[in-house]
Amino acid sequence: MTISQPLKFLYSYTKQYRLKIILAVFFMLASSGLNVIPPYLFKSIVDDILISRNTMMLNAVCVLIVVIFGLKAVTTYFQRYLMNEAGQGVVMDIRIALYDHMQRMSLAKIYASRTGELMSRITGDAAMLQNIVTSTAIDLMFNIITFLGMFAFILYINWRLTCLIILVLPFVGFLLSFAGKKLRKAGHNVQEHLADITATAQEAFSAVRVVRSFATEDEELERFRTASRGNYKALLQAVSVQGILAGVIEEFLIVALAVVFWFGGRSVINGTLTPGELISFTGYIAFMVQPIRSIMNQMSTLQTGIASAERIQDMLRVPVEDAGTSASEHVKISGNVSFEHVSFYYDEGQEILHDISLDVKAGEKIAFVGPTGAGKSTIADLIPRFYDPTQGRILIDGHDIRTLGLKDLRRQIGIVPQECILMRGTIAFNIAYGLPELDMKRIEEAAEIADIREFIESLPDGYNSLVGERGVTLSGGQRQRIAIARAVIRDPRILILDEATSSLDTAVEHAVQKALDRAMDGRTSFIIAHRLSTIRNADRIYVLHDGRFIQSGTHDELISSGGLYAELYNMQ
Repeated sequence: MTISQPLKFLYSYTKQYRLKIILAVFFMLASSGLNVIPPYLFKSIVDDILISRNTMMLNAVCVLIVVIFGLKAVTTYFQRYLMNEAGQGVVMDIRIALYDHMQRMSLAKIYASRTGELMSRITGDAAMLQNIVTSTAIDLMFNIITFLGMFAFILYINWRLTCLIILVLPFVGFLLSFAGKKLRKAGHNVQEHLADITATAQEAFSAVRVVRSFATEDEELERFRTASRGNYKALLQAVSVQGILAGVIEEFLIVALAVVFWFGGRSVINGTLTPGELISFTGYIAFMVQPIRSIMNQMSTLQTGIASAERIQDMLRVPVEDAGTSASEHVKISGNVSFEHVSFYYDEGQEILHDISLDVKAGEKIAFVGPTGAGKSTIADLIPRFYDPTQGRILIDGHDIRTLGLKDLRRQIGIVPQECILMRGTIAFNIAYGLPELDMKRIEEAAEIADIREFIESLPDGYNSLVGERGVTLSGGQRQRIAIARAVIRDPRILILDEATSSLDTAVEHAVQKALDRAMDGRTSFIIAHRLSTIRNADRIYVLHDGRFIQSGTHDELISSGGLYAELYNMQ
């Protein structure tokens, strides 16, 4: 990827902020222009004031210096404020676009990435962009304009001496080009290692119970230490390149200054150059060292920012889910589901499902059983299009689900997972999640169906009780019943129960199962279960093995016919 691509990417987000950017550039030019005037006044101070002993001009120059720096302070304020306003807006829009894109990526892509790495794009990389857009880019442009302005003045003062300076510029340009590539690579490494740190910490804290259970705090610390050392070494590499570059370029400029002073001094002695002109010229050269040193530092940060922009671009190129055709939006489904010769495998080529066919009428209860890895949950994931079949198709009420609007489809499917994840907020918020317009009556009705209304109303704050992050303040059975309420409050035509009671003890499972039976009433239901006692009343049970249906029928039919289902049932 060339450097122009990340810059074009950033530029594409500046449309609504361009007026502010133009005004900021105007004030930046004014500030830079005012910044290059003072060294030129040295000439007048020496030649026209000190040598000529002109008191009136001395007063005028002192007032002029005060006015110049006052105007510089005003223009610098407006330049920085306007550029920050535009830069912060650009980064905010990029961060929002990145988050929106990640939310729409396929589950396969999300599961293939570590959560910490995804978070690093939104936090670390976006923060680096924010730094370069609102600070580094401003300072870089200011110093470049200042440098060019000073160069124009020395050219005006004495073009012969300026030619000596020009001889140094090709060496400086070569060093900048060479170091830029090194700094950009180092910036990539820094951000990659930073993402690794974020991912390692996020994994450890997400699985803190596992870490404590296995007493692996020291192992996790070593993982974090390794990631931190990698980031440390990458930072040192970037600092090393930056330091060497700044030192070498500064030495070039000092040598040029010494040569200029030697030639200029001889010119003053010979009478072809005034003392004021020499002092002004050498003053500009000395002042140019600071902008160049700053440019070196800002180029290092800019290269790291460009690396962050490239990483964000790479993430934005990841394909998102196919949202279906707009022509089929708002199709009200009744719940007839058909699988027609469906096969599925992941990108690696491992086949999960092979030639699955079945027809389910609206209101039927269908159960899938089989050993771990047989493909039960994959079948359930295909219905709301978390994945699409590799071969074959799935129909709902005769419509290929790939032609239905994706959001519209999912809003008519309720899902109760094995691990119920609740969002941080109130119980009412979690039950009505995604439906903020619902009134309390609908929430209470859903809680009644899920057999948790009595518990909620016994709490001091009732439906306004906070559940804590991931619902940690509630028991497993309570979380599961809130998940049931969340699934049925939309009145879905299709209900998917993905091992919804497998993590509960027998007493709690019995209570939750009663809630599930009420939730399934009148809805097409797909039940994935390890505990076969929970599916005895299913209309049909399909037994999977290695991604294929090997048995189907009612509970009594499968028990009497023997085979894998009977074996599993007898084992339990």
